[in-house]
Amino acid sequence: MAAPKVAPFALDLVCLGEAMVEFNQSRDEPTRYTAGFGGDTSNCAIAAARIGAKSGYITQLGDDVFGQQLQALWRREHVDTGGVRMLPGAETGVYFVTHGPQGHGFTYRRANSAASRMSADDAAFAPCLQQAARAGTLHVSGISQAISASARDTVFAAIALARKSGARVSYDLNFRPRLWSVDAARPVIERTVALCDIFLPSIDEVALLAGTRTPQEALQWAHGLGAPTVLLKAGAEGCWVSQRGATPTQLTPHRVQPVDATGAGDCFAGCLLARLAAGDDLLSAARAANVAAALSTLGVGAVAPLPSWPQVQAAMADRG
Repeated sequence: MAAPKVAPFALDLVCLGEAMVEFNQSRDEPTRYTAGFGGDTSNCAIAAARIGAKSGYITQLGDDVFGQQLQALWRREHVDTGGVRMLPGAETGVYFVTHGPQGHGFTYRRANSAASRMSADDAAFAPCLQQAARAGTLHVSGISQAISASARDTVFAAIALARKSGARVSYDLNFRPRLWSVDAARPVIERTVALCDIFLPSIDEVALLAGTRTPQEALQWAHGLGAPTVLLKAGAEGCWVSQRGATPTQLTPHRVQPVDATGAGDCFAGCLLARLAAGDDLLSAARAANVAAALSTLGVGAVAPLPSWPQVQAAMADRG
């Protein structure tokens, strides 16, 4: 996989999307919720920082207590906030995680949130968007696109800035049917995949969008849209690493007893991109990401359990 063409960059990675405050249901007391933080691309930025990358974030927050808490979180986690704007009169999104026999579920309160009002045409937001040209990799997701039409256009504007600067573009599919339909999402996703360097879908998401039944069909679909590098997440079955024209490699999962898988995919992306920035080859970075994602399921919430690089190294050493 080709490295970024222009260097040095101020940041290894910058992510764009919506950060939110999380309320996670207690398994023992269903009426009790623990406050935390989430948002897929924010989780990715924090995960990358804990692995050792210089990461940053692009978003809008409400000028409220939740927005202030998220700003404080990023400062603690050493995530650059040069791309963060506080929007007066707007609210920061929140979501609730519930747990049941079928796993975890999400309930969102994000309509008209500050992040959903991001716009590439907003002159006040322009300095934030320019952060997309400061990093070796720009990371975006399907959720970043689904929250509003203006946020969708902002993602494409950020991709254009990143590509102009010579940066890599990473795209986590994160297709959420509750946010937009298959018919609405498919053309946007197909256009984005054609523009990205690294594509991170899950096998279940591709099945919903393309009707694929096997990992091989899912990889063929992704490469057919133009993605040169695909990391297909398969949950308890590990992941597939595939570069166009080469034989895919399956990485077996790192076995753990999971507690909460809320941010596992975001952790995978963050660790992968951090290790690529550190100079690892694709397969080595994916192996580390596979282990990091498993470790992230050992605690409650999207952010708190994200592992550090020494923790990932120790787990990899134990694995042999």
